[in-house]
Amino acid sequence: MSLAKIGTITTEASSFSELVCEHQTMVYSLAYHFLRDRTAAEEIAQDVFLELYLHLNELHSPEHAVFWLRRVTANRCIDEGRRRRRHPELQLDETYEIVAPSTATDLMLHQHLRRLVASLPDNARMIVLLRYQEDLDPGDIAELLNVPVNTVKSQLQRALATLREKAGNLDWKE
Repeated sequence: MSLAKIGTITTEASSFSELVCEHQTMVYSLAYHFLRDRTAAEEIAQDVFLELYLHLNELHSPEHAVFWLRRVTANRCIDEGRRRRRHPELQLDETYEIVAPSTATDLMLHQHLRRLVASLPDNARMIVLLRYQEDLDPGDIAELLNVPVNTVKSQLQRALATLREKAGNLDWKE
């Protein structure tokens, strides 16, 4: 193996390592908030980064890498959500989770909101997460999910209406 080839492999490995370090939190967070399962989110993140490594030479810029990671993560999460509906697993209702400190002052309200978002259908839930967790515009979400912008806007509007309705029907004394 020539020195030039070894240098290219080393550069690719360091580029990949930098990409993983820079974006692993975003990929895991998106998967976790969609699936609400740490183990599944870790598996999705591993799969996404393995796929990234295989397609590293196809990425043209740091922005393209972020777009690519969000798209692959979103698609994998939606696929996993569909698989879970076809083959449901027994889940523990109450588990302890380690989360970053939140700015929310009402922890019960925060917990109710997370449950409400988790109750949305897969596509709507992913759109809400991309819009409010990742702070993407509807145009960016549409491009990421490969759907028309108006579809994103209408699904987001319906999801927010559903969340408002469900929040109004909650028994806040639980």
